Amino acid sequence: MTKLAAAILAVLALAGISLFIGVSDVSLPALLSTAPGDRPMQVLLISRIPRTLALILAGMAMAITGTIMQMLARNQFVEPSTAGTVESASMGILVVTIFAPGMPLIGKMLVASAFALAGTAIFMRILRQIPLRSVLMVPLVGIMLGGIIASVTSFFAYRYDLLQTLGAWTLGDFSGVLRGRYELLWLAAGLTGIAFFVADRFTVAGMGEDFTTNLGLNYRRVMALGLSIVAMVTAVVVVTVGAIPFLGLIVPNLVSMAMGDNVRRSLPWIAVTGAAFVLTCDIVGRLVRFPYEIPIGTVFGVVGSGIFLYLLLGRRTRLG
Repeated sequence: MTKLAAAILAVLALAGISLFIGVSDVSLPALLSTAPGDRPMQVLLISRIPRTLALILAGMAMAITGTIMQMLARNQFVEPSTAGTVESASMGILVVTIFAPGMPLIGKMLVASAFALAGTAIFMRILRQIPLRSVLMVPLVGIMLGGIIASVTSFFAYRYDLLQTLGAWTLGDFSGVLRGRYELLWLAAGLTGIAFFVADRFTVAGMGEDFTTNLGLNYRRVMALGLSIVAMVTAVVVVTVGAIPFLGLIVPNLVSMAMGDNVRRSLPWIAVTGAAFVLTCDIVGRLVRFPYEIPIGTVFGVVGSGIFLYLLLGRRTRLG
């Protein structure tokens, strides 16, 4: 517990650093020497604090979502960006933008959730048809499915002159987060809290339908609950800040390598590590070309793909 408390303090330290990075002068001397209505305090309250909270909430939510998918699919290389879930959510937002552009944000989130749930269900259905559930084949299938969905989405985005808008959804970027535009992420936090309390059921469901039924659980209900949480969290994050690739894949694997497979014990660490990863990548993206900013989706794409390859090659070496 002491180590976890130290990790939480480290995340809070990263959050404090994040608050004071930016073009506007929001240093402690500037805050102490100005009135509450002056620019430094307004920038802090309207932009910096909401952005930092969004980073923490998105990091925690996507990391735990990846854990849920790995338990349900029984594969350590599955997460929303390698299962077609993110691409399906983007397609849902595109459909709303074309046919109902004035729909409130909550409505866009619900439509994106429905599309994300459908895409994830298709992925799980395809997995059932694969005779040999190779560990390396499963994420490959998900990436191919996501590529197909993304191609269809890009085609219609091109036809309706929405490619630039589509790019904003598919690339995680927290620069536009302001007060009043990130609060949906608290819903994602609530859903991940539910996932924590029913994590044991997801672990049992991942062992197969027969095993789950023998223990007295309704396999289909547990799977439906897990996939619904994955879909809704993914949709909320994509609608609010865009996609963050590989986050739900690398964080659970790194925590598992350090702590083992005890899900109940690992989930708090997964949440804290996910928040720390997102905060760190965001800080790096804001400092590399200061005062310009590199979107966190780009930074995490580079870091995450490198760690993903390391995990794949390490797994292949152990299998060999």
